Amino acid sequence: MGTTASQLGKDLLSEYQELTFLTKQEILLAHKRFTELLTKDEKDIGTNTRVPMDRILTLPELKSNPFRERICHVFSTSEHKDGSLTFEDFLDLLSAFSDSATLEIKSHYAFRIFDFDDDGTLDCGDLEKLVNCLTGDTNDTRLTPDEMRQLINNILEESDIDKDGTVNLSEFQHVISRSPDFVSSFKIVL
Repeated sequence: MGTTASQLGKDLLSEYQELTFLTKQEILLAHKRFTELLTKDEKDIGTNTRVPMDRILTLPELKSNPFRERICHVFSTSEHKDGSLTFEDFLDLLSAFSDSATLEIKSHYAFRIFDFDDDGTLDCGDLEKLVNCLTGDTNDTRLTPDEMRQLINNILEESDIDKDGTVNLSEFQHVISRSPDFVSSFKIVL
């Protein structure tokens, strides 16, 4: 059974369409997929139900993403900082990763996802975690300390315009603006 506009409420559906880059159909599909993650008891509670991160990460669209936990943390509005998502958090996530989201929105969220320590800059620690997420953090795939140092130096050489040893949001957005594939590859589609 698909989610109908009446289950979500036409007013709420219109509001979600105005506040996101998602179409009516995408919002209804998102509601259906989110509702499938709820237990029977949680379904009875209503719209502000939080789904724990471990259940969100069972979604095939996130399961294989190396940044899946960071994505949940960035979009979670939980005061417990546990990565759990409400339906509205889930919509924000899908909106930022949708084809219709702007380069500015996508690069803003990519920066937040890559800023592992949430300090507003990408420093050597963040860049090392970023590389390890992309290469896989196993003995077979992990870079040697020398390779890692060289790669981080290269990233900073290319991106750190003010030469302060970190990449800030505007420097990151400058680099991303020169990457034509970024917008099309930064997406999650249900």
